[in-house]
Amino acid sequence: MTMTPAQAKKLFKDENIQYILAQFVDIHGAAKAKAVPVEHLEMVLTDGAGFAGFALWGFGMGPQGPDYMAVGDLDTLQPIPWMPGFARMATWGHVKGKPYPYDSRLALKNATDRLKAKGLTLYTGIEPEFMLLKRRPDGSVGPCDDTDSLEKPCYDYKGLARSAEFLTRITGACRKVGIDVYQIDHEDANGQFEVNYTYADAMTTADRHIFVKMAASEIANQLGLIATFMPKPFSNRTGSGAHFHLSIGDGKTKNLFHDDKDKRGLGLSKMGYHFMGGLLHHARGLTAICAPTVNSYKRLVVGRALSGATWAPAYITYGDNNRTCMVRIPYGRLEMRLPDAAVNPYLASAAIIAAGMDGVEKKMDPGEPNNTNLYEWSDAQLKKAGIGVLPQNLNESLDALEADKVLCEGLGKELAAEFIRLKRMEWIEYQRHVSGWEVERYLEFF
Repeated sequence: MTMTPAQAKKLFKDENIQYILAQFVDIHGAAKAKAVPVEHLEMVLTDGAGFAGFALWGFGMGPQGPDYMAVGDLDTLQPIPWMPGFARMATWGHVKGKPYPYDSRLALKNATDRLKAKGLTLYTGIEPEFMLLKRRPDGSVGPCDDTDSLEKPCYDYKGLARSAEFLTRITGACRKVGIDVYQIDHEDANGQFEVNYTYADAMTTADRHIFVKMAASEIANQLGLIATFMPKPFSNRTGSGAHFHLSIGDGKTKNLFHDDKDKRGLGLSKMGYHFMGGLLHHARGLTAICAPTVNSYKRLVVGRALSGATWAPAYITYGDNNRTCMVRIPYGRLEMRLPDAAVNPYLASAAIIAAGMDGVEKKMDPGEPNNTNLYEWSDAQLKKAGIGVLPQNLNESLDALEADKVLCEGLGKELAAEFIRLKRMEWIEYQRHVSGWEVERYLEFF
């Protein structure tokens, strides 16, 4: 249902809201905003709130460039429970009065519009994992609760109970604005949590994901803590993912990926298999978008964590309930396990649509499922089975993305080129950095 300016003004009055945050994300998926007094709502909805594009990551501008105008999407207006007196409104990027191709949210809109033209809607549910940490007197960081130290802490009651204040606050904030949290758990690493909310169309889910990240970081800060979406803060613990659950509807059939007649018993339709075939075919290029940082590849490396488990989906294949695969099938839908906590949900969703629909249009066969523990397979076994491994560093994945015309066109050529350019810079900076590990190992080695 479309909100009207009159309804917005009533919301301002009822919730005692004085400011609107005109909010968007940069190319990394980090939330950016400008506070606008509610009396200037009309300005945000027409001309937009102005930003210096050169001050932002990934907007393709120099210091001589025009202003980036964030034009409000009134349907996303919602109070910010942890910021009394403020509301958040997601925006569309415009420059010189026209939609701006470097806007991540616009990239997803273009992708969903192409689906809509076929009478289709992508539905997504994202599982946001993060770590709740605190800074110690010596400057290091560790779990927010010193007693959260089990070697296998997943689903631990005490770990959940002792962070109840934070979890209660973030759940309350989400539910107040219509984000239906239905499940919360302590994950496999110390201080790691997951707050699950119900699925929706891809754009709504991406908007909600950003809201949840905003909530987590600021509510944690108010409690003197740090909520980090860094993919792999600790080398000996599991990393944080953002698994995407995927299905497609046509407005009549609830889920076009679902078919109880599936001979493999996975409940997937031909369309579901072909969409998955596209994801697997484009997996290496997708990795750059879904695992977008140098740190991401510390998560994707296969190896045992201290808990004895690793959930890294390092293998380009799929399985029934097999969490070693890139795609898991929880009956009748797809769970893409590749994205990590640093993912820009707009870019990832747009890339998923491009890859998956390429598979549908070309009827790509994903092959047979694999339900063995692939972490235990040798390179020779993987090669014999034709199972590829995901890129093992950012530069490798960027090479794959740059060579993937389907994904680059799906994101928009300008945005794809800017993403690749900035991430190449990140890789070069990383390559030049001398780590503590290197100093410790080599300082007196020779």
